[in-house]
Amino acid sequence: MKRVALIGGRGYTGAELLGLLARHTGLELALASSGSQAGAPLQTVCPDWPNAEDCFIELEQAAVASRDADAWVLAVPNDVARGWAASIRAAHPQALILDLSADHRFDPAWTYGLPERFRAELRETIQIANPGCYATGMQLGLLPLIDELVGPPSIFGVSGFSGAGRKPSANNDPQRLKDNLLPYKLSGHVHEKEVSHQLAGEVRFMPHVAAFFRGISLTVSVQLRSPVDVASLLARYLRYYENEPCVRVQEAIPEVREVQNTPGCLIGGFTVDERDARHVTLVVVLDNLLKGAASQAVQNINLALGLDEREGVFE
Repeated sequence: MKRVALIGGRGYTGAELLGLLARHTGLELALASSGSQAGAPLQTVCPDWPNAEDCFIELEQAAVASRDADAWVLAVPNDVARGWAASIRAAHPQALILDLSADHRFDPAWTYGLPERFRAELRETIQIANPGCYATGMQLGLLPLIDELVGPPSIFGVSGFSGAGRKPSANNDPQRLKDNLLPYKLSGHVHEKEVSHQLAGEVRFMPHVAAFFRGISLTVSVQLRSPVDVASLLARYLRYYENEPCVRVQEAIPEVREVQNTPGCLIGGFTVDERDARHVTLVVVLDNLLKGAASQAVQNINLALGLDEREGVFE
C-alpha cells in the first residue's frame, strides 16, 4: 500500500481527491493538511470518508521532514506550491510530488500530467505538473488534429462556478450568476498560455462562468490544411482515442450533464463548414473537478507508482 500526503485538502479538488482515495485499493492517506480546517474531521469536506475520527492537521513547510509518504499532492494556490515542492524535495529526494497548481506546468524539469500524451514519461517520473481543467479539455480536443492546424485555434469555454474555488469572488457569487453568463480573462488566461506552451503554437481562448456547479464545455473552432468531412473526422478521433480509458468519442454534440461526476472526457459534435471544408468545429466536455483535476491526478499517481492506471479512478 502506497501512502499519499495531501497538502491543502479543504478546496473542492482536495475534497474530490479524498473521495477517490477512500475507494482506492492501492493508496492510503498519510495525512491531509489545511491551515483553515486544522482539527476538523475529513468528513466535513468529504462525507464519504470512511473514518469519522480522521481530521485535517496543520503542517508547516519546515515540518515536512518529520512526515513520510510515497506521494505528496499539492492542492494549494498558484504561487504557493513552488515553496512546498522545494521543501518536500529537500526532505524526501525520491518521493513523488504532484502539483495541482500552475506553478510547474511550464517547467521542463516536471513531467506534464496528461496521460493521453505522456503516459510513458509519467511512468518514469517523480514530479508531475497536473494540467489545468480547461487546458485538459482543449488539448484532448486538439491533439488528433495538431499536425493539420493552420493558424491559432479559437476556443469558447464555459465552466461551472466550482472552477472559481471556495473563496468568495465575483465568479462564484450565486446572485451574480443567476440567469447569467460571465465572460472573464478574455486574453492571456493561464490555461491559454499553458496550451500554447504544450502544443508549441498559439491558441485563442475565451473563458466564461455559468450558474451550474461542476463541468466544462469547450467549443473548438479550427482551420485545417486540407478539406475534410464529418465521417473522416469521427474516424480519426475514434482511432486516436480507441485505447484511452478516460476519453470517449461520439457523433452527437456532448453535454456537460453527460460527464458530471465522472472521470471521463467526451468529444463530439463534429461539424464541417459547408462554405469551406477546411473549417471544423467540435465540442469537448469534462468534469473540471475530476478529469480536470482530481481523477487525472490519481491517474498520474497510479502511473508514476506502478499501479493500475484505472484504480480508484473508476468505481
